[in-house]
Amino acid sequence: MVIGGGITGLAAAHRLVELRPDWDVTLLEAGNRLGGVLETVRRDGFLIEHSADNFITNVPWAVDLCRRVGLGDELMATTSQQRNALVVHAGRLERVPEGFMLMAPSRLWPLVTTPILSPLGKLRLLGECFVPRRKTGDDESLASFVRRRLGRETFERIVQPLVGGIYAADPEKLSLLATLPRFVEMEKRWGSLLRGAWRERAAAEVTPLESGARYGLFVTPRDGLTSLVEAIAAKLPPGSVRLHSPVERISRLPSGSWSVHVAPSGGGPVECDALVVAVGAAPAARLLEPVDRELAGDLSRIEYAGMSIVTLAYRRDQIAHRLDGFGFVVPAVEKRRILAGSFSSVKFAGRAPSDAVLIRVFIGGACQSVLAELDDDSLRTIAADELRSLLGTRGVPVFDDIARWPGSMPQYHVGHGQRVARIETATTRWPGLALAGNAYHGVGIPHCIHSGETAAERICAGGGRRETEG
Repeated sequence: MVIGGGITGLAAAHRLVELRPDWDVTLLEAGNRLGGVLETVRRDGFLIEHSADNFITNVPWAVDLCRRVGLGDELMATTSQQRNALVVHAGRLERVPEGFMLMAPSRLWPLVTTPILSPLGKLRLLGECFVPRRKTGDDESLASFVRRRLGRETFERIVQPLVGGIYAADPEKLSLLATLPRFVEMEKRWGSLLRGAWRERAAAEVTPLESGARYGLFVTPRDGLTSLVEAIAAKLPPGSVRLHSPVERISRLPSGSWSVHVAPSGGGPVECDALVVAVGAAPAARLLEPVDRELAGDLSRIEYAGMSIVTLAYRRDQIAHRLDGFGFVVPAVEKRRILAGSFSSVKFAGRAPSDAVLIRVFIGGACQSVLAELDDDSLRTIAADELRSLLGTRGVPVFDDIARWPGSMPQYHVGHGQRVARIETATTRWPGLALAGNAYHGVGIPHCIHSGETAAERICAGGGRRETEG
């Protein structure tokens, strides 16, 4: 039994079927569709993604699953032009220095010439080579780490907006070990992020002509991410997916099997030998509290943030800016009302008619949570006003689209790794139980898929088969 029909739950169910085709596998989804936050919408020749619009390929899990469900040939990379990121500086969009990968600059001259940093800020950044290694190995916040190594200005003007565009988190609380452990290792190994980045560049591990993110590593299905959801679902046995089936509670039976109490509208209770709980930490805590209060307590302490995404379509002649990048991020010190903007139709081909542009605007996150909860008209006004100021847009958009994801983004605060270790240890006390999702080891699509598949493999290693209607 799998509870949750997002990409994690789908990956878990699919892996169970792959490994044990003789088992009866059921996937319960409370809503009216599969995919969770992944949702692709087509409108007037535009392709709109309501949440993530791509995934990275430097880890194999998403690409491997796409190949196994028949989507391998449908994956498309970002367009070869404009592979760089922009950042707001003094109300203008400036290019992130070439070779600046989140917090590891691999090229010297772009740092010297960038208008984003002041002369003192540049000197402090270049002086990173002389900052001593941290002696203790305990967890540290992103903000503390970057200010210590690169200086306050580099943190505020470059690193905070770039990382904020990924995690939508408060950098004063964000765990570096849980989110970006590579940079902890660079400090340990080289004693300096600059030295480490320069060594990696010399070894051709970093692409020098891209800034902000390694855009050449990102892909997406040609027809949008809903096509991945549909391809996985098509591989599941007929009748194994039950929509409109909210789980009210679960309980452990004396026999060692599980009773999953589904709302009467979803078909009533089901008994099963093994269970993958692939929902958010808060609903997982609610379900597991009667079974293991300690486990539920740790789950409930994982915090979440919400986000609203406003997608706007414009004719190209309505936009004054060159759109010479895949999008932009906004430093908190700029005190604007948005976190970032993504030029969807610049980044991926086929997302808009040739004479139009599709732009997604991200509002909310941990530090601006109130904004994400505003009414639709207010969100539209904020998005349009900010694009008018930053991109020189004119007139009324061709259309707009709003997607709301309240409480959908787990916050990996300092100490997250230790909490997840306790959760995983507690879970092993219950044979036939596995947890999966973006609350534990990664928020991206590949990590969600890996989490679901790992949970399925754990269940298979422990045995289990029976599912009976109650």
